Amino acid sequence: MVYSEMVAEFTDSVPCGAPGGNDVGETAGALRQASDEGHGIMSANRVLVLEDSLIIAMEAEDILRLSGVDGIDIVGSLEQARAAIAAESYDFALLDVNLGEGMSFGFARHLIDVGIPFGFVSGYSDIRDFPPDLQHIPLLVKPFDEKAMREFLQRLLPAAA
Repeated sequence: MVYSEMVAEFTDSVPCGAPGGNDVGETAGALRQASDEGHGIMSANRVLVLEDSLIIAMEAEDILRLSGVDGIDIVGSLEQARAAIAAESYDFALLDVNLGEGMSFGFARHLIDVGIPFGFVSGYSDIRDFPPDLQHIPLLVKPFDEKAMREFLQRLLPAAA
């Protein structure tokens, strides 16, 4: 089971206790509804998010859904990411640069080899620290908001955004 399936079970069942009676499930439902009502800016069918922080991954998922992305798989390790792309096809991927187990640069090169567009997500804004062959890849700097994500998606997939 990938994170996104666990998150769906969690968000639809666990109250958050926010003022006004909102809970995580209601918020997730509202995001799904907004996407269904045509407020999104893209029509990707499937996206892979490689992020070792579940909170950041969930934030990215929320914004991607608002942007019109249909299916989002969240994985937290390079092993899970490799298994995911072996089992599914993806329109694009978002890769956290610095995972607890190492860097995602090798996996990024694999995505290039198999033809899956991707962008990096990192708390580090200086791409000069990236390997030279990957410095041209779009970068979304953490923390990010909806506007930053939309601009990033337009750089990553100009024809789709």
